[in-house]
Amino acid sequence: MLNPFHCFYENRNDTPLPLNTMNITSQPFSKREVQSKDLIAAEVNDKRPREKKVESGFPIVFPMNIIRKALLATAAIGASIFLFNFTDNENHQAQKCLELPTEVYASIQRNGKFSDTEKKDKTFTQAGWDDLGFPVITEELKLALQHQLHVLDKSDITDTRKMGNLEVSYEGLREVLELLVQRAGTQPNDLHQYLELWQTWGDDQMGNVHFTGYFTPVLKVKKEKDAKYKYPIYAFPKNWKGKLPTRQQIDNEGVLESKNLALAYASNPLDVYFMQLQGSGTVEFLDTKERSLFRYAGENGHRYRNIQWFFKNRDDLSLSNLTPEGIKRFLMKHPEKMDSVLHYDPSYTFFEPKKGLAKGSANVPLMEEISIAADSRYFPLGSVVLAAMPVFENGRITHHEYKILLPQDVGGAIKGAGHVDVYCGNGALGQTRASNLHHYGRLWVLLPKKYEQVAMAE
Repeated sequence: MLNPFHCFYENRNDTPLPLNTMNITSQPFSKREVQSKDLIAAEVNDKRPREKKVESGFPIVFPMNIIRKALLATAAIGASIFLFNFTDNENHQAQKCLELPTEVYASIQRNGKFSDTEKKDKTFTQAGWDDLGFPVITEELKLALQHQLHVLDKSDITDTRKMGNLEVSYEGLREVLELLVQRAGTQPNDLHQYLELWQTWGDDQMGNVHFTGYFTPVLKVKKEKDAKYKYPIYAFPKNWKGKLPTRQQIDNEGVLESKNLALAYASNPLDVYFMQLQGSGTVEFLDTKERSLFRYAGENGHRYRNIQWFFKNRDDLSLSNLTPEGIKRFLMKHPEKMDSVLHYDPSYTFFEPKKGLAKGSANVPLMEEISIAADSRYFPLGSVVLAAMPVFENGRITHHEYKILLPQDVGGAIKGAGHVDVYCGNGALGQTRASNLHHYGRLWVLLPKKYEQVAMAE
């Protein structure tokens, strides 16, 4: 390594000068004359007076001990300035960084609702970073964030749009995504310098958000109808004129039977119904051995009604377990109630066959415990949400965990700023996870700090 205190000059013949020689000249290098012998002698025997050549073309030569002292003093000053700036910058950076937890333990109710809450008068209110946390941005989350950039590019946000009582922009949402992608592999501790947190008032105006789960069911079907597999799964009726029929008209009256829209036939109408609630499903054809993904292709436009309310409003029915599994067990024991229960909900979902991974309405692969279905009026496709999600352990909610959630899907049953549906995976395992998630937590939308958020009338 070269010593930084050595200076190199070249003579007329491009031969390096001795490292212990320093020459200061008033003429171009091509006219330089070096008197090395006199310089060495003066350095060894300091009794000789300094020799000054003032004639044109001759250098002024100083003893090396004086030059060394000057260089060392300059170097010491430079090193002090560098160390001061480095230390000061390090301290300055330390003041700007926050140590953010990945979990939160607080006083909560059995359903996960936070006890220390105050009523909010706006859909979104700004929150500080000091009392919150943030997760590690894993490689999986990085991939999901990159998918979300594509979602944003294809969304209807071209400039600005209303989001509750706020106004957000395409540029602002993209800035949030790019900032998080750049911090992949870390738990960021400087985000408070660049981003703001806007908390939703939840479903009770106290900040408590209802988290539910959905999954991609795996359904055994047949291409051709037979005595057992007789319940159709329909494609969207594109050429239908007028208002689309209700579930009761489709299932009982068979108004679509002659339209050649059946994609497959299932053995249980309840399986078809639950796949419609999830928005997509994997189907395995028993007669052709094919496997396909049935994706959401549209709805009939009738308002969704949760069939759980059918049981809650009936004094003559006793059903304590209102999960999909509980409802299915009840109807298997009481098949005569099947039509009454299903037709309580007039909405109907249609499908289209696709290849590849399960995708939401944003047309990107759904990722477990990252992708969510949400009301796009409050959580636009392409936005980023920080969540304090309930952690279910040993049959109860023990605490909350900070996660990044990405709105990449919508659902007819997901309305308002106080409810999101978290994607939980495929098949039986995904179903188990989804059925366990029906508790409360908190949500904050991430927006750029430099953009002044405009309060708007609801």
